[in-house]
Amino acid sequence: MTTIYVYILDTFADWELGQVTAELNSGRFFKKDAQSVSVKTVGGSKEPIKSMGGMTIVPDCLIDDIIVGEDSVLLLPGADTWSEPKHGAIIEKASVLLSLGAAVGAICGATVALANAGLLDNRPHTSNGPGFLEMFVPNYKGQEFYVDQPSTADDNLITASSTGSLLWAKQIIQQLDVFQPDTLEAWYDYFSTGKSEHFYALMQTLPSQEQ
Repeated sequence: MTTIYVYILDTFADWELGQVTAELNSGRFFKKDAQSVSVKTVGGSKEPIKSMGGMTIVPDCLIDDIIVGEDSVLLLPGADTWSEPKHGAIIEKASVLLSLGAAVGAICGATVALANAGLLDNRPHTSNGPGFLEMFVPNYKGQEFYVDQPSTADDNLITASSTGSLLWAKQIIQQLDVFQPDTLEAWYDYFSTGKSEHFYALMQTLPSQEQ
């Protein structure tokens, strides 16, 4: 069982998580032998969280409840409140998970939190454009590892800009190996272009279509 821990904090950008959490939670396009996946929201407390879109969510579990191991995955969305010191606990957990080889995904403002902790100084990563991290992190030293792409994967670290949520979702799903490769490509092609031929190609890749 792989557990996907989704950290939620006030003002988090709910749309950035939408596609990846929907696919991982529903499993609708999973391959036949895909590992079991559980999606849980995580908070610093059990107090309700209000997303940027105005949705109220009560976390499923606390940071201390995260099982630290290679089969755990931590997703960190963008938010306007990452600068609050209380979020240091989840960044510490992210550091431990990365050191164990567990996957950590960070998008938009969450990349600032990782950079502030020095976690982006020595490995490929991206954010909201060249120069963005320097604006908010005076001690940022990862310029030579910055990749000017919407999303980039460096082994178990997957980072993205605020415009890269679809590619970020694709790279996370690829890391988890729960889609067949042709399913993943057709899925990405369909949602990135909206062309109907990619939808039909996607349907043809599903296990239920294989007779």
